[in-house]
Amino acid sequence: MEFLPEILEVVKKEITASGNLKDSPLAVLLLSDKYDSLLSEEADRIRREVYSDEVYLRGLIEFTNYCKNDCYYCGLRKSNSNLTRYRLTEEEIISCCKTGYELGLRTFVLQGGEDPYFTDEKICSIIGSIKEQYKDVAVTLSIGEKEKESYLAYYKAGADRYLLREESANPLHYAQLHPKNLNLERRKECIKTLKEIGFQAGGGFMVGTPHQGVEEIIADLNFLYSLSPDMIGIGPFVSNPDTPFAHFKSGSVELTLRLLSILRILFPHALLPATTSLWTLEPSALQRALKGGANVIMPNITPKRVRNNYRLYPGKTNTEKEAAQTVAELVSIISAAGYRAVSSKGDVRRI
Repeated sequence: MEFLPEILEVVKKEITASGNLKDSPLAVLLLSDKYDSLLSEEADRIRREVYSDEVYLRGLIEFTNYCKNDCYYCGLRKSNSNLTRYRLTEEEIISCCKTGYELGLRTFVLQGGEDPYFTDEKICSIIGSIKEQYKDVAVTLSIGEKEKESYLAYYKAGADRYLLREESANPLHYAQLHPKNLNLERRKECIKTLKEIGFQAGGGFMVGTPHQGVEEIIADLNFLYSLSPDMIGIGPFVSNPDTPFAHFKSGSVELTLRLLSILRILFPHALLPATTSLWTLEPSALQRALKGGANVIMPNITPKRVRNNYRLYPGKTNTEKEAAQTVAELVSIISAAGYRAVSSKGDVRRI
């Protein structure tokens, strides 16, 4: 594995997207499948050293598909008139948690668009209700950019983790994915603020978005390296016919798996999900992701009546199944891959 020190050195030197990457060992690695099996083996060795054979299941609750933003890649964008909008009530969210808790889940992920209806007061009430009824669970939020005061309020209410992906750490590329009112520096500042407050915080990006090349991917790796996140969420871009990127092809499953292994090697402590977008494009990729360093899976426990309306992208897997069936199938897949699904909050393990 002589090339591994070279990867670390390249990242440590913080090569930027404007640098000459043609002969970079990391660039060569990203563009070649030559080392995929070695990367996967090394990533698995590291994850077992830090996390043993444990895989953490998180109950995903997609509680609102309203969004004030108009990101070019996202099916929840406010301009999408083909989407039936919904919001779950606090009682419905708690009911989802009850279902998940009875299935052994000990983390609940509240994910939604940036929906102004859900004020800080409402979000804090939901967090407080979950923590009051289920004292041994963690609450993860994934609800976008907020002011520092809002993040502080969520943390004081009992939220444990917050995932806010940067989506691209290259300013030009970020601008190609988002409307002008969204700003990369603002996004980065939000992620850093979350860490400063004390959240287990994370970033991440889509693989294969329009206009993304190796330089953009390396910019993301550099940003993550400087951040040292607790969680990193990556998944392939999935083309959505209800967005301006409808004519672009979806991202590469193989490159996503390669990057998962690289991320595990670079960030031994990180919580790395095998994202739904990955196994939506290729169901067999779920086991491969686990064997290549991923240690988190998020079964969807959103009510079935609205689940199909959370259409970040088309064809999302498991939207028609009951939560119990989904969890049982995932436990079986995890076991078949040689790992254990555990009933645990699954906090980050710093080494």
